[in-house]
Amino acid sequence: MIFLLDGADPASPFPEPAHAEREPNGLLAVGGDLAPNRLLNAYRRGIFPWFSEGQPILWWSPDPRMVLRPNELHLSRSLRKTLRRGTFEVSFDQAFGEVIEACAAPRADQAGTWLVPEMRAAYAELHRLGHAHSVEVWRDDALVGGLYGVALGRAFFGESMFSRVQDASKIALVALASRLLRHDFAFIDCQVYTAHLESLGARLMPRARFQTAVEAATALTGPRALNWPLPRTDLRDPDALA
Repeated sequence: MIFLLDGADPASPFPEPAHAEREPNGLLAVGGDLAPNRLLNAYRRGIFPWFSEGQPILWWSPDPRMVLRPNELHLSRSLRKTLRRGTFEVSFDQAFGEVIEACAAPRADQAGTWLVPEMRAAYAELHRLGHAHSVEVWRDDALVGGLYGVALGRAFFGESMFSRVQDASKIALVALASRLLRHDFAFIDCQVYTAHLESLGARLMPRARFQTAVEAATALTGPRALNWPLPRTDLRDPDALA
């Protein structure tokens, strides 16, 4: 059964994720809006919005869920070599708008984008409020890759990434995982399975176990405050990501 959300009350509760459809996997609810309170309530329940131009807002909680624990990130030999070269710099929260626009740009394997204007505006507002964050990857002063997502407690909910040169999005993920590990974050939510994410160390988790992990992680704050904004730095220096 797909639930219809009340569009007038951003605080209206979401249905239990266990009620989500099996096909399409994880479709739980339709409607509502993208107000900050509703989005944050969704993430605290392990639910996220995902829809295309011309569709109503669709809310999802797939089973199983793709999750990456920061200490389980796998670096291939070639990626390690790239990092050692020091060709790239990384930053945090220095170009959120540019990152989300780049993530929304059409891709060769996609007919359109799910990052419709109202989605981009909603996450820009979450960023303004201190909940959504970006990682930027730079080469020769050009933005060549990055990612963005939502941080709540000790959980980071990844939303999208982009790459304009080889390995740039992987480097963004390395920077994020390294920083989150230093601040005792429990996991990075990658939402759905891809072979690419699996190769980087992400693994599938049953929805029920994921819901328990989300509840525990979002109820906590890090023992050391994570000051998200970070100017461009060399990823080869671990202390720079503190």
